[in-house]
Amino acid sequence: MRWLVGWSSTAAGVAGIGSAGATGYDGETLHPVGSQLLWGDPDPLWAVGDWRPDEVRVVKADADNRIAVLGICGASDDELRRALFTARGGALRHLTTWPGSYTAVVQVGRRITVCGDLAGARPVFHTPWAGGTAYATAALPLADLIEANLDFGHLAALLAAPDVPAALRDTTPYDGVRRVPPGHALVLRAGVREIAGYEPVASLAVAAPAADPDHAVDAVRDALVEAVRTRLSAPRHVPDLDPGPVPGMGPAERRARRGMPVPGIGADLSGGPASGTLALLAAGLPGRPGTLLGHGTGAGERLLAVTFNDLAVGGREAEVERAGALAANPRLHHVVVTGAEETLPYADLDGPLTDEPGPSLVTAARHRARLASGSADHFTGHGARQVLDAHPARLADLLMDRKRRHLVRPVAALAKADSSVMVPARVYGAARRLARTSYRAGLEELAERLMRRRFDEPKGAVGASLAALTWARPGPAARWLTGEALAEVSVLLQAEADRSGTGAQRPGEHRARAALARGAADLRVLEQAAEIRSQRLHAPFLDNQVVRACRALPEALRVQPGARAAILRTVLEGAGVTDLPPGWGAPSHASSAAATRAGLRMAADPLLDLFATPLLADAGLVEARVVRDALHSAAAGDPLPLDGLADLISLELWLRRLLSRRGTCWTGTPARARAVPSGIQPRKGALASGA
Repeated sequence: MRWLVGWSSTAAGVAGIGSAGATGYDGETLHPVGSQLLWGDPDPLWAVGDWRPDEVRVVKADADNRIAVLGICGASDDELRRALFTARGGALRHLTTWPGSYTAVVQVGRRITVCGDLAGARPVFHTPWAGGTAYATAALPLADLIEANLDFGHLAALLAAPDVPAALRDTTPYDGVRRVPPGHALVLRAGVREIAGYEPVASLAVAAPAADPDHAVDAVRDALVEAVRTRLSAPRHVPDLDPGPVPGMGPAERRARRGMPVPGIGADLSGGPASGTLALLAAGLPGRPGTLLGHGTGAGERLLAVTFNDLAVGGREAEVERAGALAANPRLHHVVVTGAEETLPYADLDGPLTDEPGPSLVTAARHRARLASGSADHFTGHGARQVLDAHPARLADLLMDRKRRHLVRPVAALAKADSSVMVPARVYGAARRLARTSYRAGLEELAERLMRRRFDEPKGAVGASLAALTWARPGPAARWLTGEALAEVSVLLQAEADRSGTGAQRPGEHRARAALARGAADLRVLEQAAEIRSQRLHAPFLDNQVVRACRALPEALRVQPGARAAILRTVLEGAGVTDLPPGWGAPSHASSAAATRAGLRMAADPLLDLFATPLLADAGLVEARVVRDALHSAAAGDPLPLDGLADLISLELWLRRLLSRRGTCWTGTPARARAVPSGIQPRKGALASGA
């Protein structure tokens, strides 16, 4: 893990706070473990973890005005210096418009500004501490700093309504540690905090001006190309040297066994449109797109393309074949990683502690098997679905803008999938109801559903689309929560509904932003859980400028069937790539559900042991017997929501790893200065919310 951490005190002369750290309980000096100091008194900032030298830049105008950028940023030092002078007047948005994925921290006198990103892949957290405010890009260091206990209300909301921002609010799993929402910045003035949004807010009263589809797709192409070029322009890094040969193993196998990536740049090549687009863009840009000459595969400057072929569960043969056709490009070096039963979901329940829980914990070993054969800098297509696809609730947005004719093609596609003449009327009616429903009414309806335990499972594509045509829905794991936990979340939603008024966004846009935030948060968990030493995962689709370009796409274009593949095909054609294989961009009919169910069957006994005495039951969130019955039923093939079980299992795994950890993120602290110092005490009755 890598993060930055610092704090702002209420006055420059607070005793015990300075460049070397702060005074702890017994007069000891506090500073983060494994840190490098970026600047000191009176508001210090550290970079913690294995940052590369080019990933940490500090530009100073004078002793009181400076900017730090951590991550991959396409701005030059001169641009950073000019941005620092602009930020003196309080402007924020220009700090988030450079290509790449980074966190910017600006200090102007005693005012500190920390900018989060639009997607939520690089979040910012804060907590009151020592009479001021401490902040970080990870929640666990702040939880250790204040000895935070678990926020059981947040954990309940994470299971009951994970896609509803009103349920999660700005809380984290740690009581007292807060999150800055995506698209916002944390502004500290002598320790006093303020949350400021840097994106313009669209009006509900007036429809947005009609965007030209061709110009919008061109903007997506330019943003993606610039995001890829920024990463190709960064210095190349060679992982630690191979310590020596192993009998019977080649260099690639030896590196994979020892968890060492191949030097240079590579990409996923799953056969889908998102990863294929990034691989072809990276391979086609001028320069040195791939491995370093004399290192790794001996492929010179070719880009390493990695395809995962699941031998335990079939169904993706067509995608693997398309990946092979794409890899015929002479600028690509293709590697196929095969996985058997040991790479199924739930096959490996051990792993590192991540900053927060996420459903990708149960598939981390599966991803690690692929990434171990990847490059030191590895492109992934994560986030493309969230930023390009149209959430079904966007149909209501079209009705609000009086664009009914654009509903014809998506509704016709649903009717064809369901083979029913009643589909158009049902979908149109649901979209019309949503367009006329206020945000407050939507939250109240969800609160009522949780209180009355109404968890109707949609069937088929039409059922899923109709169920999504709401402001908010229960999560797939909500059906297994206790009545007390559901009541806690229901009361919370009622309170948020009373504060929300009539709402501030269109329902489709609201649901799409929530889905993007959840996808980005889970990718962050995956990066930490499947981390390969010396490797960096790059998700250009989650860069600020790419997200902005995708948000500018007309809704009428988004809702058309096959829109994502069509947009990415146009992006590639604009970049000069036209020879795509037949069937490229076709939706995959093979679902990960088969692999998930096979993994549940294989890991049934360890999972039942995991829930023999679960920590979730001690927290009052579930009953162990109910979860064990659900695991038995799912392993037997009963139609249960498998993603809900993944949420439950991953949260239980995360809690066990958190409580079994030793040490803390800070040096010079007494043994008690760590998160959840007393563990989870068995709780009965209603939950005590950390709100």
